[in-house]
Amino acid sequence: MKTTVAIVNGQGQEFTFEEVEMDGPRADEVLVRIVATGLCHTDITMKSMLPPEMFPNVFGHEGAGVVEEVGADVTGVEVGDHVVISLRSCRSCAKCKAGMIGYCESSLMLNYMGMRMDGSTTYSRNGDLIFGSFFGQSSFAQHAIAYADNVVVVDRSLDLTKIAPYGCGFQTGAGAVLNVLKPQPTDSLAVYGVGAVGLAAIAAAAQGVGTIVAVDLLPSRLAVAERYGAIAVNPAELGEVSVVDRVKELTGGGSNGAIDTTAVPAVIKQAAQALGVRGELVILGLGADEFPVDAIDIMQNGKVIRGSVEGDSDPLEMVPRLLALRAEGKFDVDDLLVSYPFTQINTAIADVTNGAVVKPVLVW
Repeated sequence: MKTTVAIVNGQGQEFTFEEVEMDGPRADEVLVRIVATGLCHTDITMKSMLPPEMFPNVFGHEGAGVVEEVGADVTGVEVGDHVVISLRSCRSCAKCKAGMIGYCESSLMLNYMGMRMDGSTTYSRNGDLIFGSFFGQSSFAQHAIAYADNVVVVDRSLDLTKIAPYGCGFQTGAGAVLNVLKPQPTDSLAVYGVGAVGLAAIAAAAQGVGTIVAVDLLPSRLAVAERYGAIAVNPAELGEVSVVDRVKELTGGGSNGAIDTTAVPAVIKQAAQALGVRGELVILGLGADEFPVDAIDIMQNGKVIRGSVEGDSDPLEMVPRLLALRAEGKFDVDDLLVSYPFTQINTAIADVTNGAVVKPVLVW
């Protein structure tokens, strides 16, 4: 079949729209007509980060749509189901069986290498392969091939343009709070970088964390964080006071937990230094190859620095959990979203990069 995709033809190039050939679903696959896809920083990063030989490529990993076809071996998903699509996992390796879905032993191949496990691709153009299968979906397209392990069936009454980002960004930020840090009402949390992921973390913490500090350079995003009850810290406005000292002052000696979404090495170091005794920093941002730490501070104060994939979430459990919290008014993130026609993808990238919007959602 033919479908239209937003494609990156070369490393660092902009997205363009082309009609390409697409495989029908195999026995273990699901064909989804995409209604909306969240635009994530990872999509922007990967089009410049991947090597030249991995292009042309179709990205997109926060898809939401309607199931049009189901492979013979697929269970639990039916034609007509409304779905949110998330990351893939094999569900059979030791890590998956232990509940560590984001750390699946086949994660690299299933999510990042641009092809199926057998080396074939779901998209092609004039007989030439197009890399896809990004997070087992490549949902910057009118149609995507997905799988039972990364398709979450949702209530058909839900607006798919509002819930597409639950497939990655929202569950990553919220998961870092709810699954990893698990703060108590008397705890404090500092979030460095309050884009969509950071604000999702703050929204998840807003119901039960005593002190939340939001650190960012963009006043517009700090204003949103303040609406959730966070205390805004703009490093550009601190004068001679350091970010570390200001966060420690606000949290009574250092935060119990912290989340970094910036991937800026200097910010990560500050986040670690601003932790309290036995505090824990969760790194979510993609892009930093290395970052410095104060080794003596870490050791003497029992601090923990750790990464997290998707906020240690299993999408099949976490997406419904967050949607239930949303329905109860305990995860209020709808106002973070701004819809764009899919053809305006490059405008959406510019707007989210300069801070004009928090979370673009691309709609066919």
